[in-house]
Amino acid sequence: MGFAETFRALSDPARRQILELLKNGKMTAGEIAGHFSMSAATVSYHLSQLKKAGLLFESRYKNFIYYEINVSVLEEILLWIQQLGGGASDEKGN
Repeated sequence: MGFAETFRALSDPARRQILELLKNGKMTAGEIAGHFSMSAATVSYHLSQLKKAGLLFESRYKNFIYYEINVSVLEEILLWIQQLGGGASDEKGN
């Protein structure tokens, strides 16, 4: 998992919407799919891409798989972006 894969996953609007849904807590694939007008297979594909990029965790409970956001990856991206901004101003003596 690297930044390239993470940004590739985040570049798709449907995947960003899935993350928006999950910011309030765990959901099953069926619950997520209920918010979209796409096939279950397409939702599953988007979930797998988010998982591959490290943006989602999955956990099993009884017959269900629950998805939740992996905030540590998002925190790592934010830290990297902050360091980019901070490094430029530090070099100028600000």
